[in-house]
Amino acid sequence: MTQDHSALLAQLDALRSADVGAVFAELIRAGLQALIEAEATEAIGAGRYQRTDGRSTHRNGHRPKTVSTTAGDIEIQIPKLRAGSFFPSLLERRRRIDKALHAVIMEAYVHGVSTRSVDDLVTAMGVGSGVSKSEVSRICAGLDREIEAFRTRSLTHTSFPYVFCDATFCKVRVGAHVVSQALVVATGVSIEGTREVLGTAVGDSESFEFWREFLASLKARGLSGVHLVISDAHAGLKAAVVQQFAGSSWQRCRVHFMRNLHGVVAAKHAPAVTAAVKTIFAHTDPADVAAQWDQVADTLSSSSESGGDDG
Repeated sequence: MTQDHSALLAQLDALRSADVGAVFAELIRAGLQALIEAEATEAIGAGRYQRTDGRSTHRNGHRPKTVSTTAGDIEIQIPKLRAGSFFPSLLERRRRIDKALHAVIMEAYVHGVSTRSVDDLVTAMGVGSGVSKSEVSRICAGLDREIEAFRTRSLTHTSFPYVFCDATFCKVRVGAHVVSQALVVATGVSIEGTREVLGTAVGDSESFEFWREFLASLKARGLSGVHLVISDAHAGLKAAVVQQFAGSSWQRCRVHFMRNLHGVVAAKHAPAVTAAVKTIFAHTDPADVAAQWDQVADTLSSSSESGGDDG
């Protein structure tokens, strides 16, 4: 009894001289840990080293977990089991909040929000300690793994007769510089009629070498059965299609064609020209397409000549 009393007095002396914030943090940690251990004991059906008929499994060490509290971040230990899994119910709500917070951080990361802005956002949400650049990287590491798994997945589950290739330009950090590069996306239409993003890459969309490597990577992952590739009129892409998909055809994308057309037509004539050209696309028989093409060309040519300088 004397030893216990002396130990208690020593602890009280230590508490008096300690930082108040640190004391509260330790009290919260000890209380949470005690509740967690009690719940683990109930889940197992026996205490540590206890032999009972109701025991369902055994402990297998602990794993650390950092929890944010009003007294700051504290580290607790979650018991691991040899069979099954265990997570304390008192942290379930915290886990749901963490998942929501991580989702917000990843969404901001995907949209290019700076780490400083993410930190401000997290602080505004009530997490007083904010989030560091390394923490953002850690949280988003799982997102990077999922993206990489998607980009490198096998494409052997079906064939894709039609492949659409498109590019959009975005700012990319290369070393110490931010430059504009093309993000290209290949979308396939499967033999079943479903659409699926086949792959993405960042690079020089005007380069034959870039397109050759990109299309070759799709083939290496199992892309097969390609009959038609639809894209803008990139010379490098057209040459790469001939090399990588022998026997397939290439077609200029209608959307890009119409954009190019609008670039050489006066704005006031654009609606009429667009409507006329769309009548060509409405046909499916090659002979009908050719006939409608000639008719539209004659009509627009006559209109341009009669319009004089206004054309």
